[in-house]
Amino acid sequence: MAELKQNTYSQANTATIDAGLRDYMLKVYNYMTSGLAISGLVAWGFSKSPMLMGAIYGTALQWVVMLAPLGFIFFLGARLQKMSNSAAQMTFWAFSAVMGISLSYIFIVYTGVSITRVFLITCSVFAAMSIYGYTTKRDLTKFGSFLMMGLIGIILASIVNIFMQSSMMQFVISCIGVLVFVGLTAYDTQKIKSVYYATGGQQATKTAIMGALTLYLDFINLFVMLMQLFGQRR
Repeated sequence: MAELKQNTYSQANTATIDAGLRDYMLKVYNYMTSGLAISGLVAWGFSKSPMLMGAIYGTALQWVVMLAPLGFIFFLGARLQKMSNSAAQMTFWAFSAVMGISLSYIFIVYTGVSITRVFLITCSVFAAMSIYGYTTKRDLTKFGSFLMMGLIGIILASIVNIFMQSSMMQFVISCIGVLVFVGLTAYDTQKIKSVYYATGGQQATKTAIMGALTLYLDFINLFVMLMQLFGQRR
């Protein structure tokens, strides 16, 4: 009888954890989706204004726009735990808006049809890898250092290519970038689950925002890399 009660309690506790995890992951994906929606709307809106585009691109402001999202990432990483839930949400959405400005060039460079096509491809690939990261029993942490090395290599190569302007080098960077961010999507999804279990669901809103930021960056970078490979220029 005692063993039956223990098993019943264990099953009930597992069901509670699973329900909490599902709610937590849903919150992560909702934040990520809202961030993507804000970025898309802002990017499209800016691209429709020649005055705004002219004021940013081709001037020193383009560097501010390019570097501002990085500043938001560092700020959120350093200050998130000291911020209120509402302040963390507003900062994340402000970051999404600034990122949208930095991505507005996509609507100028590429055709609307190719943007839609690549976006749908990105959604499909991201969803598949995120589901894999969520459901797999395989420990993906051993791939973390390899993926981070690949990410650092992509960043350094991209900086070098700003000056070299090599189309072949850009093609190689994009191909490697797709592989890296596909892997990071699964890895980061599993890591977000681990954070939930490690914290016991405490400060769920803040950790969900940080998880959403991580997956948002995986999605955006995967989208940009695929655009460079398959996007049809105007």
